[in-house]
Amino acid sequence: MFDFVRKHTRIMQFLLFLLIFPSFVLFGLEGYNSFREGGATVASVDGIDISQGEWDAAHRSQVERMRSSMPNVDVKLFDTPEAKYSTLERLVRDRLLQVAAAQLRLGASDSRLAVELQQNPTIAALRRADGTLDMERYRQLLATQGMSPESFEAQVRADLAARQVMSGVGVTSFSASTLADVTLNAFYEQRQVQVARFAPADYVGQINPTEAELEAYYKANSEKFQSAERADIEYVVLNLAAVQKDIVVPEAELRAYFEQNAARLADLEERRASHILINADKAAPVAQRDASRAKAQALLTEVQKSPTQFAELARKNSQDPGSAAKGGDLDFFGRGAMVKPFEDAVFSLKKGETSAVVETEFGFHIIRLTDIKQPEQKSFESQRTKLELEVRAQLAQRKFAEAAEQFTNLVYEQSDSLKPAAERLKLDVQLASNLGREPVAGITAVNNPKLLAAVFSQDSIEKKRNTEAVELAPNVMAAARIISYSPARTLPLDNVKARVREQVVAQQANERARAEGAAKLAEWKASPDAAKLPAAIVVSREAKQTQPSALVEAALRANTQALPAWVGVDLGTGGYAVVKVEKVLPRDAANTAGLARERDQYAQWWASAEGLAYYKLLKEKFKAQIKIARL
Repeated sequence: MFDFVRKHTRIMQFLLFLLIFPSFVLFGLEGYNSFREGGATVASVDGIDISQGEWDAAHRSQVERMRSSMPNVDVKLFDTPEAKYSTLERLVRDRLLQVAAAQLRLGASDSRLAVELQQNPTIAALRRADGTLDMERYRQLLATQGMSPESFEAQVRADLAARQVMSGVGVTSFSASTLADVTLNAFYEQRQVQVARFAPADYVGQINPTEAELEAYYKANSEKFQSAERADIEYVVLNLAAVQKDIVVPEAELRAYFEQNAARLADLEERRASHILINADKAAPVAQRDASRAKAQALLTEVQKSPTQFAELARKNSQDPGSAAKGGDLDFFGRGAMVKPFEDAVFSLKKGETSAVVETEFGFHIIRLTDIKQPEQKSFESQRTKLELEVRAQLAQRKFAEAAEQFTNLVYEQSDSLKPAAERLKLDVQLASNLGREPVAGITAVNNPKLLAAVFSQDSIEKKRNTEAVELAPNVMAAARIISYSPARTLPLDNVKARVREQVVAQQANERARAEGAAKLAEWKASPDAAKLPAAIVVSREAKQTQPSALVEAALRANTQALPAWVGVDLGTGGYAVVKVEKVLPRDAANTAGLARERDQYAQWWASAEGLAYYKLLKEKFKAQIKIARL
């Protein structure tokens, strides 16, 4: 069937045209448009839809992040309905946090954004020796991810705002004091114990398995002694870099691009202002807010009588702790750094002017504009290198679409070799040896599970044909062909006898350690005075432990109504332990005080007007306007 398709490509194209064209005539373009626009709506948050396309893209991105962080993971684990649905739930949660952040007017100032970017290790690596950021490399890095600096920084601001919402929920909770006591007591409780460990390593020298035992273990566990299937392959990779290397940007196109983007390339205007703030909570009674407004109005009158006294009046009267000591000075800032009413007032003033009383969520402000930093228009020559990179990237993007189509057709139509595709598109044919189905560290292309799945497909193995063109990442495609193949097989016992013996010895040593431990537990329970145990230690869930977590948990869960209490702990492959619980120690003074402080802090915050308002908002948002399609 496939041979017929390969030999009669023209005929098949004509038949496909006859099948597809009537569907457009009968059903119109509506179906096509709905597909192009992202597909059906799968969820809605506060009236904002999430499309099937957005969901698919988010899941691909999530799988790619997991693959990058754990190269050896089998990505088939994420190709399940449950994994895909968890991605949709994450999308809904992120949208929900955006809504909550907008309602709470949470955001990130330029200084907070700068701190966050400075802490990013990838961006920190782009800094020059003098500490300044290499903007060209910064833009190139983001361009490879399909982002501009502006879109990336907007995403970071949104993440910071979402983090503020999450921290408000995560660091607080509602809980009765009794429940808090039970929970925190369990965390802080300490017990004095003696521990006897029965480790498998102590019994290894006593184990000498027979040939029959080795053979029986080998037959029962033959899957542990298989050589995995292996293949040597050749492959080609098509990416933006391969397409971009031959692109030359015409001078006229470069200048036209500069003129079209002059506003973006210029620095943004910044303004410097000082203010006097009189606090007024929006939830405060009307009479209290009116009193704050009247106080601000009286201060405005004083400022108007003596404008030169603004700084002194700010020091004495402003209730903004961050700027009052500096005479109300807020330094330079651009649009987006302040709440909208404040920003609108600042950018409507002329240098030296003072605003009327401005009301924001923080209270009442009197604002004085002290300086204006005009944007600097940069010359074409100073921006040439950056402009050329951007234009070349855009041209490469368009050219890549054409090259990808050629690549796909060539590796399919001439399936017995990758050389025609490589020669036509000026690509290198590369080699990789001794590959298995699992990713191989160090070779980027063949680390991709999609390509490996195509390489080890039945058609590829049996007929040694090119794989289909596989999309490894945005703007990256690859195809491969098997040169030689070795199937999986169980290795002979003689070849793996050392491994078999090692595993049998470990298994029997562990069994002996557990049996010895269980026997000693029974003996010491019957005759406690005969027990020979090491010095006592103190265990708790709070402190870092040198003991296995299973042992610590067993000691803390032991019934202490009658002391001493004896507990046997199976440590899995770590053998066995006998624990003698001698005492339950009271919390020390520091832990008692810490418990009280933690309980009081969250109780006080949630009882405040701010906490109650915050809880009400989140409760409403987490319940309302969320719809997820049944899939």
